[in-house]
Amino acid sequence: MELMDFNPSLLSIADGVRRTMHTLESLASSGPFKPSGLELDRLALESALGQQLSVLLSASRALMVEAAATFHPDLPPAAFHIAHRLRAFGASKVSSVAEAVAMDRSATSRLTARLIECGLVVAHPDPADGRGTVLDLTKLGRIKVDQASACKGAVFRQKIATWSNSDLQLFADLLARFNNHAQDDPQQNPDLRPEVGGSHKAT
Repeated sequence: MELMDFNPSLLSIADGVRRTMHTLESLASSGPFKPSGLELDRLALESALGQQLSVLLSASRALMVEAAATFHPDLPPAAFHIAHRLRAFGASKVSSVAEAVAMDRSATSRLTARLIECGLVVAHPDPADGRGTVLDLTKLGRIKVDQASACKGAVFRQKIATWSNSDLQLFADLLARFNNHAQDDPQQNPDLRPEVGGSHKAT
């Protein structure tokens, strides 16, 4: 199977996010912010960032669909998620796979059956519980997952090929700060919410 065709529109996505990040950085380091006709105000910055993140997420989903087609053209993308999870973490129970890929047990079982029919996944009795089933990739399954992952990696590397190390470091740092926000937000992290009576949960 040939590698998936590269979508030229993806080239502009990372650059758009990078430009927005640089704008945020320059404004943050310039002292008190004073909106003017030549500067974006806070709401405009947030809107610009939100738009770029939406484009990035949409492109990421599209790339995953293309990678899934590279994995196997007759299987839905959700089947690739299962195979990718098995490749990353090894043999797992059906229940564990279903939880990891956020699918119900019946849907996971149906997709697993199709993966088995295609010779990509094999099911073994759970050695710790003979009534359970453990899933694992076959040799062909591992090869196909690696091929699909290589295609995704090639697209990613092409998008950042012209970036400097400082740009990559800035982007990685700001994304890490953005992604880790939930850990410091009591609204999103239940462990940080105060208990009744004003006390906090132990950390």
